[in-house]
Amino acid sequence: MSWKVAGINFDHSHMGDLLRQCHEHPDVEIAGVCDRERDSMAPAIANFGIPADRVFADFRECLETTQPDIVILCPSTASHADWVLKVAQYEVHVLLEKPFASDLSAADSMIAAMERTGKQFIVNWPLRWYPCHVTAKRLLEEGLIGELNEVHYYDGNRGPLFHVADKVETDEEFRLRKGESWFYQEAEGGGSLLDYLGYGVTLGTWFLDGRAPLEVTAVVDEPVGLEVDEHSITVCKYPFGLSKFETRWGTFTDPWTLQPQPKCGFVLKGSEGTISSYDHEASVRVQTHERPEGYQQPVDRLAPPYQNVVQYFIHCLETGQSPDGPLSPAICRIGQQIVDSAIQSAREKRTVSLLP
Repeated sequence: MSWKVAGINFDHSHMGDLLRQCHEHPDVEIAGVCDRERDSMAPAIANFGIPADRVFADFRECLETTQPDIVILCPSTASHADWVLKVAQYEVHVLLEKPFASDLSAADSMIAAMERTGKQFIVNWPLRWYPCHVTAKRLLEEGLIGELNEVHYYDGNRGPLFHVADKVETDEEFRLRKGESWFYQEAEGGGSLLDYLGYGVTLGTWFLDGRAPLEVTAVVDEPVGLEVDEHSITVCKYPFGLSKFETRWGTFTDPWTLQPQPKCGFVLKGSEGTISSYDHEASVRVQTHERPEGYQQPVDRLAPPYQNVVQYFIHCLETGQSPDGPLSPAICRIGQQIVDSAIQSAREKRTVSLLP
């Protein structure tokens, strides 16, 4: 079966990455692309040879003309719910690019809207497809380090204006235009906390088999002249201990080119050992009681349909399997609870109970 996909709203540069996955999938057709600004779509139109009659400025015309099976959405974080609710009316499967939502109310409205359609709803976190983190999860499930009781996360990049789709670097002039980017606008859901904390706590909840914290404490920086943070630290208190999640726009280097210090990724501490899983690295480091000096474990080689989100989503649709792990709305909702709690904690400068 050939699956028709429409890419709607190019606010987030990851749309180009997702359309590339569609372009490379033998059973996927890019039926249409849509954004109010044609310039936002220009690289994708050129890269994937999208004809003019498949390019739209109005989402309704796009959906009614192309009749897609799947819609990929990459809007600004604050408008995620608005766009999912608009598209859900057309009873299509929806792939929403991270983060999940601007707040828990928006997350719940999306879940409810998609449940009413009976169509699949998946939230993509690109870190889910890094072989190192997939390997770390497998080792956890095999019991290599016993019961997981601490998750340490540090991640980010030099900043959202340093690159566009396919990690193509921008010039210095573009990087200075923070005031023009939704990433730096509070009303649009900007800031490093909303951009990256969801990664850490959603994958962290996956590593922890769905266990949620009791309390959350968070602090953010307050950069002069900016509406949003570029650095946040969140501590989660679980019945079994503490875990820490740190987000940073302004790392010394980007982890996909050269790992900065601190390294971007996860360190997992269990009752019987530890695993460090750093973004883009070819191995994870393991300590156990038998080998306390530690050793490098080569990462798993990912094979279709588990190499990227488009492969996986098509697999789920063809087999009737529901998306699982950090791609499932249920796990993402726990992550959103933690994010909302962290925002409240940082605003009120106190520890808060996990929001229900």
